[in-house]
Amino acid sequence: MPRLRPAAGAALLAAVLAAGAAGCSGGSGGGSSDQQSSVPDKLAADPLTAVRGAADITGRTGSAHTATELVTESAEKKASFSGSGGYDYVKRIGRLEVQVPPGAATTGKIVEVVLPGTVYLQNSGAKVPEGKWVKLDVRQLPDGNLVSSGATDPASAAGALRGAQKAEAVGTETVDGVALHHYRGTLDLSKAADATGGRGGDGLRMGAQTFTVKEVPYDAWLDDQGRLHKVVEVFTFAGVAGSKEPKDQVKVTSTTTLSDFGKAVEAAEPPASDIYQMKPSESPK
Repeated sequence: MPRLRPAAGAALLAAVLAAGAAGCSGGSGGGSSDQQSSVPDKLAADPLTAVRGAADITGRTGSAHTATELVTESAEKKASFSGSGGYDYVKRIGRLEVQVPPGAATTGKIVEVVLPGTVYLQNSGAKVPEGKWVKLDVRQLPDGNLVSSGATDPASAAGALRGAQKAEAVGTETVDGVALHHYRGTLDLSKAADATGGRGGDGLRMGAQTFTVKEVPYDAWLDDQGRLHKVVEVFTFAGVAGSKEPKDQVKVTSTTTLSDFGKAVEAAEPPASDIYQMKPSESPK
């Protein structure tokens, strides 16, 4: 069974199939680093404008803590990953700790440090020495690291909303005493990548090329300032390469929740001495 690992060309399938091995039957950019202006942000009246602007408004908060959940479902298997961490929109760096389900190729948790276009992974495969990190360009990953490491990083999850093509106001819901505006629609990852630009758009562009459903469904919850508190995005890809058969499709539901806006986030690139250099022909599984 393929394992959850950061191997170029195999990471997307590895995440989902490793999840299936758990035995649960039934796998950047985004956010502006601009300084807060003197005029407070306000939720736009137009739903599409509100959703598309959520990433930039959230970015102006400076930082946010996050909880993530990623559920993979195929014809015969279902498994879930959960994680927590945060993202510093000023330094454009985040850190997540993802708990893998029992029975997966690696045990415990995967630690992920994300920057625009780059991801560092720790505890990602048996051939990587304990405590060491693997550094990857997200262009090495078919999904652009949107799902293959067991989570969608906060910047990419928010950045994907820049590509919203449809947005419908569902209603207002109170969560932890905060009134949140619920929107639902579809987004285009390719357009999100163009709107994000630079290295931050690389992961979104890779996902746009790989996922088989191009109109990605989403639900987003924004506060009165237009900040993103929660987003659910559903990605679909072919579990059997090239297949368009419904039975071969894998659905990945990614949920990202943001809180504690402006609270400091601890995230830093691993030191060079802790980076494990794999040989070109070596797989970390």
